[in-house]
Amino acid sequence: MSWGESIFVTVKSLLPTSPLPINSERAAVTTNRLIIRALQETDLEALYTLRREEDVMQWTSAGRIDRDIEETRSKLNLFLPPNDAASFNCAICLKDTGEFIGIGGCHLYPAEHGWPEIGYMLRQNFWGRGLGSEFLSAWLRMWSDLPRTERESRVEQEMVAGEGEVDEHLIAITEEKNVPSQKVLLKAGFEKFREWTDGSEDHSKKLVGFRYFPSI
Repeated sequence: MSWGESIFVTVKSLLPTSPLPINSERAAVTTNRLIIRALQETDLEALYTLRREEDVMQWTSAGRIDRDIEETRSKLNLFLPPNDAASFNCAICLKDTGEFIGIGGCHLYPAEHGWPEIGYMLRQNFWGRGLGSEFLSAWLRMWSDLPRTERESRVEQEMVAGEGEVDEHLIAITEEKNVPSQKVLLKAGFEKFREWTDGSEDHSKKLVGFRYFPSI
């Protein structure tokens, strides 16, 4: 099924209160090897370096590297004032040096399917060290600690477990071939629940949906 054929239903659940905390109100979180902090304008050059890595960008919705730094700036601006209260995306930095090595968090709230959606990217030379799992574990605690409000949402029927009053869903979507990211999600407590092709004319991408229930 593609997005164009989706059926939406109305459900009620506890969700992080909107607007979300702005960047200036978000405290940095430290793990064994990382600092997870609010994004800043000064992250532009480092984010451009990240988004110029073909092996990283092949797994994104764009599917390609940024053309120039102005394209990167447009992406970063989505998570800076005055837009910062519409998402919960963070800079991922090394604890020892403060070096920016990635970006991750809730980049769409709500996404097209109606739920908050999470994603992350790390520079390729930091893959395979368990840093993705370390980031995701800490970020999920940050997300769970946000204040919540009960409200109704319009969500895609195939993206919701139950009907009426349901638990909050946090969604992650990967390409079928991106097995390492899928392993990270499963290790963090996400469950695989759906496979489909994207909505492009040639249906070139096979996607896999994962969901997490912060309240459980």
